[in-house]
Amino acid sequence: MPEWLSGAVSADGDIAADKLAVRLVLSAVLGGAVACVYALTRKKTRSEAAPFSATLVLLTVLIALVTQVIGNSVARAFSLVGALSIVRFRTVVDDTRDTSFVIFAVAVGMAVGSGFPALALVGIPVVGLTAAVLAMWGGTGAVAHPAKLVVRLPNGTDPQPVLAAAFDKHLREAKFQAADAAKQGSAVDYTYLVRPKAGVAPVTLIGELSRVEGVQSVEWREPS
Repeated sequence: MPEWLSGAVSADGDIAADKLAVRLVLSAVLGGAVACVYALTRKKTRSEAAPFSATLVLLTVLIALVTQVIGNSVARAFSLVGALSIVRFRTVVDDTRDTSFVIFAVAVGMAVGSGFPALALVGIPVVGLTAAVLAMWGGTGAVAHPAKLVVRLPNGTDPQPVLAAAFDKHLREAKFQAADAAKQGSAVDYTYLVRPKAGVAPVTLIGELSRVEGVQSVEWREPS
């Protein structure tokens, strides 16, 4: 590693502006590497992977910046936890494996921000290789991603008794994902990750749900 780069990323108590800039730029570059690993191993199109990839890059830079703010101060660490506790994350991650890449970006950002870039430089290829092997191993099973089923019900309606019969009849798996207000709060859109039983067409489930009393609309979204 060049001396100027080694000096910029080495751990110390008081960081000059130029050293801080080098650390943040390096975190952005390594965050891009994390995003590349994600895009290559998750087998998504460029447009599908772009939003989450951008999040990974920005998260890496922000974590590196936050690490600089904390430094060696326990008081600042606890203060920062309190300040960030007001943040609420409402986006539901479709695949739990995506969460591992969030942690990956956090680890890389912390490594660079705390002055240990070697951890990130070693960790990225190791994690990348592991993710690639797991992606190839998982692909051999040809396991389809679940579809999304969005059912709109009047506000205040319990979806379980309304949808249970149709779900049990046509689906082998139904996992609740989210509930969102609709029609200015008079209705609620319930989103499920579903896998139909063998031989069951989506139109069959949609037709039966549409005939259930209280169901206002049904939408089926094929997996990407």
